[in-house]
Amino acid sequence: MRVKDMKDCVLILDNLRSVENTGSIFRTADCLGVSKIVLIGTTPTPTDRFGRKRRDFAKISLGAEGIVRWESEKEIGSIISKLKEEGFEIVALEQIANAKNIRDFKPTNKFTLIVGNEVSGVSKKALDMSDAVVEISMMGAKESLNVSVATGVALFKLIRG
Repeated sequence: MRVKDMKDCVLILDNLRSVENTGSIFRTADCLGVSKIVLIGTTPTPTDRFGRKRRDFAKISLGAEGIVRWESEKEIGSIISKLKEEGFEIVALEQIANAKNIRDFKPTNKFTLIVGNEVSGVSKKALDMSDAVVEISMMGAKESLNVSVATGVALFKLIRG
């Protein structure tokens, strides 16, 4: 893919619980050219509350936390509003009744992907503010993927087409 054909993607992690999932998502985001990650609420950050690098995070992300731009916000609504003002299409990854199959969805060249908590998924507020909701169809007995795996699948499809 040529640089001029690259999509501008901001990734929002909506209240994830696991440092392992978050660190893994950072590695994937770096590989796929995500421009920024926004960590919402309880999502683990690459630094501790004193601003020191977290070793557990760095062990999983293998340095991607120093490459991919990131910021941490307490609340999701204001960041979604800001991204909409900047022209980003807001896309949530969630299994709900009106979700579109990700195979059939083509985002604009400037989009935000929201992924949610490992147990409760994307928050209702984020879903309500989204321009589209997509899901990855499941073919096996399990009904869902781990959030870091689902994020990788979704980013690959949405960014690379």
